[in-house]
Amino acid sequence: MQDEIARQILAELARLSRAVESLAPAAPQTNDFDAAECFVWDADTHHLAPVGKPNRIDIGLIKGVDHVRDILVDNTRRFAHGVAANNVLLWGARGMGKSSLVKSVHATLSAEDGLVAPLKLVEIHREDINSLPALMSILRPVSARFILFCDDLSFDHDDTAYKSLKAALDGGIEGRPDNVLLYATSNRRHLLPRDMIENERSTAINPSEAVEEKVSLSDRFGLWLGFHKCSQDEYLEMISGYAAHYGLDGDPEGLRAEALEWSTTRGARSGRVAWQFIQDLAGRSGKAL
Repeated sequence: MQDEIARQILAELARLSRAVESLAPAAPQTNDFDAAECFVWDADTHHLAPVGKPNRIDIGLIKGVDHVRDILVDNTRRFAHGVAANNVLLWGARGMGKSSLVKSVHATLSAEDGLVAPLKLVEIHREDINSLPALMSILRPVSARFILFCDDLSFDHDDTAYKSLKAALDGGIEGRPDNVLLYATSNRRHLLPRDMIENERSTAINPSEAVEEKVSLSDRFGLWLGFHKCSQDEYLEMISGYAAHYGLDGDPEGLRAEALEWSTTRGARSGRVAWQFIQDLAGRSGKAL
């Protein structure tokens, strides 16, 4: 009888122990910076998830942005070699390869010889901007160098997250870590909608101060690289480059006519439209990209 009671007590203790364990928070994940070249920041768990196969293209396939490409490569090379470099805001026309360029430049520079430390790319989502200070505190003591990449960064009405970004870029008693740069892409030059800026100007007691508060965010980026709509010749150059790279170059005149018709139906010419045409062409040709 006593043995049966003892077994029941032990079983009940084991059940209670499992219940308590299930209520305890999960053990924090360790960040392995040698696991990959690219990571995605998880603000909830403070974990940098390695990306085994990054989505990027060869830098030679990015056409029509030669000037800004060279500036970004030069700035990234300086950073990778341990000398002064700037945070970068890539702004302008949609579909012109802003995010593709950041990823391609990282791939090119991380493979260079003579780097002072491994060069890593960390993607931080727009909604996690408030967690930038926590991310920077994790990266500060690491021997690698990090490009923090935020794609499609912008702020709307009543959004105060931009203040956290301002502080993380320049402010704070510690300042930005020497081994961290921020590269952001946006369709907006000042990261805020124009009507928001104009509203501040019209309703504030001191209009100039109100506008300064809003536009000073983009001033935290030492480099502004503008991307503008491409010409027809630049669009066709993109098509030709993709077609040659993927072995889709057949009749040049036929390819040109199809590419122009495709851009007309889309109502735009850009790197994204060119890539979408190439995907369609490859599919019709029975090829995988």
